[in-house]
Amino acid sequence: MPQSTFRESLGLLATRRFGTFWFSSLLSSIGTWAQQVAEPWLLLSLGASPFLLGLDSFAMGAPVFLLTLVGGALADNADRRHVIALFQSIQMLCPTLIVVLLWTGLVQPWVVITLSLIVGITDALSMPSFQTIVPSIVRSDQLAAGIALNSTQFNLSRILGPAIAGILMSSVGAAGAFAVSAASYLPFILVALWVLPRGSKARLDAHSFHIRELGQGIREVTADPLMRGAILTVLATSLLTSPLITFTPVLIKEGFQGAVGHFSLAVGAFGLGGLLGATALLAVDRGRDRRPLASWLGVSYAVLVVLAALDRWFWWLPALLVLAGLCMTISNACANTLLLGAAQPGLRGRAVGVYMLAMRGGISVGSLLTGATVGLLGVRTALCVNGVLAILAHLLIVRTWRTPPRKQRA
Repeated sequence: MPQSTFRESLGLLATRRFGTFWFSSLLSSIGTWAQQVAEPWLLLSLGASPFLLGLDSFAMGAPVFLLTLVGGALADNADRRHVIALFQSIQMLCPTLIVVLLWTGLVQPWVVITLSLIVGITDALSMPSFQTIVPSIVRSDQLAAGIALNSTQFNLSRILGPAIAGILMSSVGAAGAFAVSAASYLPFILVALWVLPRGSKARLDAHSFHIRELGQGIREVTADPLMRGAILTVLATSLLTSPLITFTPVLIKEGFQGAVGHFSLAVGAFGLGGLLGATALLAVDRGRDRRPLASWLGVSYAVLVVLAALDRWFWWLPALLVLAGLCMTISNACANTLLLGAAQPGLRGRAVGVYMLAMRGGISVGSLLTGATVGLLGVRTALCVNGVLAILAHLLIVRTWRTPPRKQRA
């Protein structure tokens, strides 16, 4: 049965729409991860403190608090093709500007952080539309496989992107990594315009963005025990354990006296773990209850954060990050599958908006708070405290999964 499920899942890649979308997303994600390696290292080389590193991550994620629910309403009410094309095009200009500033020698930490804020704003408005692409181009019984395959490309890019960034930063400098990031937007924008169903007219008016409607979306999502448990699981992971990756450059530079090559290796190891986790999900039977996987692998990820904080030998760190990437990917992908499967089609955009609010908002707040505690306690102690708190949070959240899962809707 697992082999049959695995073959059926891979068969999605042979379909024209999903296969093209998957490949363009891979190129886009490679560029994103090349920038994710280059940006914190660039900030540290410009003299930025750990707090500014956390502030940069916060600036990229903070807009979700104000705008992701608006993005969810856009996904439910507007032409998603136009939403993605507009905001991704604006986002593409940000790494392009950094390349120009690097070439002219005018780049400053505050400029990088400001551009991260712009990226965060455009992401918050477009990501709910992006997240609804897979449910729009696959059948309901293929949803879990589609999400797992999408997670596979994202984690494959976590291997390829850092590797490319490491090579470019060691040869032509950080500008090369940001140039790759800028170029990677174009194929995705073109494919998104083609792959999404045409004919969905925008029907936006003042009522579409009324705060009551957005609040109603939150209430409807969180009132369902299945969707609420998924959201809380992702929130705990993002808030408390995702800062591991944000502050890995600080850990490597201060704790191991490493260089950018060590950082790209560490991020690549995390991506390898994510790829293994996403691939393993392809063999999971679509009828299996994913609640235990989401919760207990969230706990395991938190344990690995503590072990990484206590690690004193660098070459243990990539091994720990492989396992951490595996646990995080399976936990988040299972939560996402449960959320999208339980949400009615007319609520999916807002459900994704709440999911992004938990994930991106949690990462941003967690990075800002961890940046402050790193300055007070040191990077190892701060990550250790985060890991312990995450273990306790996940054990409490497990109780929300006791309600029997509802039958998933198409």
